[in-house]
Amino acid sequence: MKQSISASVAAPSTLPSLSILRKARLSPYLISLLIFILFVSVLYGEDLLCIFGQQLQLNQVPDSPVSGTKEEKQSKKLPFAIGGDHEPELEGCDIFSGKWVWDDSSRPLYDESDCPYLQPQVTCQEHGRPDRDYQFWRWQPEGCSLPSFNATLMLEALRGKRMMFVGDSLNRGQFMSMACLLNSVIPRNASSLHTFGSLSVFTAKEYNATVEFYWAPFLLESNSDNADVHRISDRIVRKGSINKHGKHWKGVDIMVFNTYLWWMTGLKMKIMRGSFDDEVKDIFEVSTEDAYRMGMKAMLRWVQRNMDLNRTRVFFVSMSPSHGKSIDWGGEPGGNCYNQTTMIADPHYWGSDCRRSIMQVIGDVFSKTEIPITLLNITRLSAYRKDAHTSIYKKHWTRPTPEQLANPASYADCVHWCLPGLQDTWNELLFTKLFFP
Repeated sequence: MKQSISASVAAPSTLPSLSILRKARLSPYLISLLIFILFVSVLYGEDLLCIFGQQLQLNQVPDSPVSGTKEEKQSKKLPFAIGGDHEPELEGCDIFSGKWVWDDSSRPLYDESDCPYLQPQVTCQEHGRPDRDYQFWRWQPEGCSLPSFNATLMLEALRGKRMMFVGDSLNRGQFMSMACLLNSVIPRNASSLHTFGSLSVFTAKEYNATVEFYWAPFLLESNSDNADVHRISDRIVRKGSINKHGKHWKGVDIMVFNTYLWWMTGLKMKIMRGSFDDEVKDIFEVSTEDAYRMGMKAMLRWVQRNMDLNRTRVFFVSMSPSHGKSIDWGGEPGGNCYNQTTMIADPHYWGSDCRRSIMQVIGDVFSKTEIPITLLNITRLSAYRKDAHTSIYKKHWTRPTPEQLANPASYADCVHWCLPGLQDTWNELLFTKLFFP
């Protein structure tokens, strides 16, 4: 029997106020303690702020698109919401805070070999992964339970409609997960998946419903927009260009955005005015935070101008964590997610790959908008899943060299996730927020 892994995060202790300290008699022991605290704060200040800042900033982002009193919430019926007598006991429950529990009776939600729509970059069993434990963990929120994913209900809600995931390859993984979840209840030959450049379309024929993925890693136009050839280190984003991609998103009934990883090129980001076709390009640099803020605001403006928010729902998926340094969770130096088959048990773990300033941007931009957008906060619960990455068990763009084969950790993918696996939970959370907001 596997033990449950807690994913709750304790709040930082409140430090005594300066007025109290002035009144207190400073003993040598207290002086030593204060010096030690000051030393740690200076040495690890950014990391400490990053750890606590992620939680504090995301707590400022409303995870529900409806604000106000209970009566106001009930009077404003959201698109696709079921509510009424069918609504589970979710009121006041933070479904993003909880623990992972072992569940080999209902997991995985589908078999890798039974879903023809998984790309070889995520099929870990097919590519030789020797264990399957990563498939059997279920997310259990504190104080409530997630409604079981009901593929038939989702298909009925999508009848004659479109659902679209827009963003990078992590959003593509969530799209493939959704296609497999729905396909599990669709008769053979009654579904299809076709790709047209940046757009991939899963179709449930009997429902006249589509679930789509559109490749736009920055949401705005960039020099990394080619769906097949986009490995560009010198990334450039065109200011005010979201309509270049947005024209393909119009008419969507459920929209799921993500964008994060591709902005993380360093402290600065290159922004371009004008067109990529201009002979002389006007390129300037801004901080990563300012560039990301530009992208978030452009996304919200596009939603406001192009989506009927009385009949559509909009979601934004928070940052997907990576596990590139094993020393972050107390492992041996030089390691990463390779050969990791258990999750991180420390409930206070956040990892080093956190971007406190980016979390602040999301919290600031979302808290100021009146546009009803629902945040799917998958960051905290995914941070514990170092066991769930594709690692070396995937199709690689280039064949590993003999030197890499001798040291598998050197080419392990600690960013993307095996399917079935963690990203199925992301879609369970999406399902919950869609029907039971």
